[in-house]
Amino acid sequence: MKLFQPIQGSQGSTESKETQENLIDRGQLQINVTSSVNAFPIKEARISISYTGIPESILEQVVTDSSGQTEVVELNAPPKEWSLDENEERQPYSEYTLNIEAEGFESISISGTEILANTKAIQNVRMKQKDQSREEEQIFVIPAHTLYGNYPPKIAEEEIKPINETGEIVLSRVVVPEYIIVHDGSPRDSTAQNYYVKYKDYIKNVASSEIYATWPADTIRANVLAIMSFTLNRVYTEWYRNKGFDFTITSSTAFDHKWIPERNIFEPISVIVDELFADYLSRPNVRQPILTQYCDGRRVSCPNWLTQWGSKSLGEQGFSPIEILRYYYGDDMYINTAEAISGVPSSWPGYTLEQGSKGPKVRQIQEQLNVIAGAYPEIPKLEEDGIYGPETEAAVRKFQSIFGLPVTGEIDYKTWYKISEIYVGVSRIAELS
Repeated sequence: MKLFQPIQGSQGSTESKETQENLIDRGQLQINVTSSVNAFPIKEARISISYTGIPESILEQVVTDSSGQTEVVELNAPPKEWSLDENEERQPYSEYTLNIEAEGFESISISGTEILANTKAIQNVRMKQKDQSREEEQIFVIPAHTLYGNYPPKIAEEEIKPINETGEIVLSRVVVPEYIIVHDGSPRDSTAQNYYVKYKDYIKNVASSEIYATWPADTIRANVLAIMSFTLNRVYTEWYRNKGFDFTITSSTAFDHKWIPERNIFEPISVIVDELFADYLSRPNVRQPILTQYCDGRRVSCPNWLTQWGSKSLGEQGFSPIEILRYYYGDDMYINTAEAISGVPSSWPGYTLEQGSKGPKVRQIQEQLNVIAGAYPEIPKLEEDGIYGPETEAAVRKFQSIFGLPVTGEIDYKTWYKISEIYVGVSRIAELS
C-alpha cells in the first residue's frame, strides 16, 4: 500500500489551505483496468491521480500489473464522522481526477472519483481499443453523491404492479438477469444513452451512489436489498418495455435509482452485493418482487418507505437487515431468493468446496479457473482432476485476492458466482468469434 501527501505540481499549484485542513483522514483507492472488447486485464496502463479542480498538480502516478490492477494507494479524505452525521453540511468525501492511458487504447479521464475515510474505493475502468482514424479522449465527470447533492425525489408508485392490465406476458418466475439496460436519463428523454450493465455491477454502482460505505454493514445490506427488489420488480414486470421503451430501468431518481457511468464503487458495498445478489423482498401471496421505494429522510420525508439516514441509525442500534426493512415496510416483508440466475454455467452446489472436496463440481471450478488464468496469469494453472487439494486452494486464494473477495481459499456462494461471472466474461469473446 502506498501512502502519499499532496505534492506541488508542475504549475506550482497546491491544495488550498482550507481543503488541507479538512482532509485529515485517509481512504484507499485501487484501479482495475480491462479491455471493453474481451474483459481481459490491461497490463502497464498508466494512471495519474490529481485533486479534482487542480488537475495540473499530479499527486501520484501508478501502473497496472498483469492482472490489470494498481497497488492500493492511500489518499486524503475528510473525517469519517462527516459521513455518519445526518446534519453535517460539509462534503464527507474527497474527489480525485484519474487520467488513464494504455498502449493501443483510447485514453480516459474520470473526474470526481470519491474517497471516503477508512474505506477502500475501487475504480473499474474499461478501455476501448484505439481507432487509428481519430485521436479522442473519453471524459467522464462524476456528479455529487445523492446524499450530498440535490436530486429530484422519487415519484410515488404502487409497490405491487397490476400485471394484467396490458395483456402483456411477464416472467413466470423471478430470474436474476445477467445484464440490464439502463437509460441514462428520464424515461422520455430520447437523447439519453442506453447502457448494457451487468446486474451486480449496476447494484454496486447505485448503492455506492446513494448510501455511504462507512455505514453499518447491516444498514448497507438493508439498502442493497431494497435496491435489488425494486430493480427486479422492473425486470419481472417488464415495466418500461410494456410502455414501449427499449430499456429496463432509468438513472433518474424521480423514477428509479441513481446510476452513474464510470463512477467508482466501494469495497464494503461490493462484498455485500456479491453476498446477496440473488435476493429480493416479497410479501405473502405476491409473486413479483416488491417495488421497495425509499428516500434520504433528511431533505425528503417518505412515510411507509425506508429512509436512508434512518436505516443508518437503526443499524447503529443493532437492528438486523430484515428488522430494518420491516420497521419501514411492515412485518409481512420477507427476504426471498430468485429461482434462477442468468448467465452462469451452473448454480452453486449449496455447500462450500474446500480442501478434501472431490467430484464434478470441483472439476468444473478447476476448468473455469484455468480459462480465467489464461487472462490473469497470476492465477496458477491446475490439473483438472476433481480433487480440491493445496494447488486448487492456492489458485482460489489468488482469484479471491484479485477480485476483491475475502481470501479464504474456499469456494462459498460469493466465490462460486464470481468465478462463474469472470469465466463467462473472458471466454465469451471466443464463443462470439
